[in-house]
Amino acid sequence: MATSDAGGPSDLELLNRAREGQWEAFEELVARFERRVLRVAERILQQRQDAEDATQQTFINVMENLEQFRGEASVGTWILRIAANQALTVLRKRRSSRLVQPVAGGSDSDEPLPPHPEFIAQWRDDPADLAHRSEVRRLIDEALAELDEKYRVVFQLRDVEQLSTRETAEILEISENNVKVRLLRARLQLRERLTRVLGDESTRVTPPTHDH
Repeated sequence: MATSDAGGPSDLELLNRAREGQWEAFEELVARFERRVLRVAERILQQRQDAEDATQQTFINVMENLEQFRGEASVGTWILRIAANQALTVLRKRRSSRLVQPVAGGSDSDEPLPPHPEFIAQWRDDPADLAHRSEVRRLIDEALAELDEKYRVVFQLRDVEQLSTRETAEILEISENNVKVRLLRARLQLRERLTRVLGDESTRVTPPTHDH
């Protein structure tokens, strides 16, 4: 999480100054978190224009609720929670004509165990090298777009924004165990999708069958 820039004021110091009416402090908060908020919104909404609108509304909400910050989470977690909630509100309005699976809420028992992967093989190249290739990043984006939104959001917050399990749970208002299960499911689905493209067919392993 962002805390300060090269010895500059911390996020909390900027928020407190903004509370006192120092507009430049609020502008600095926006500058620090705008790109992260946009990434979160875009990953949830899968549409740039809606994500930009949600980002603007997020910072309006932040400005209007500065006095509501109680320090129970970091400033960054608080802002990203507002961003996630704003994006989810837009998503539900967009899909109001059909039932939408909630991202937040639910108990641990709501999360099924991740399925056994169907395609298991060694990758042809080192994953660390692959991660820097534009075509692999495109594949990751496409695979993420196919994930159920509740798994996609958790992956975005944990693995892309690198928030902790606790912070992700606070933002989505779910248990830490739910975060862990959703993240595991997202990672497994993403890896299987990428393995089908990047895996070495000659090393493919046939997974065991399971009698039910």
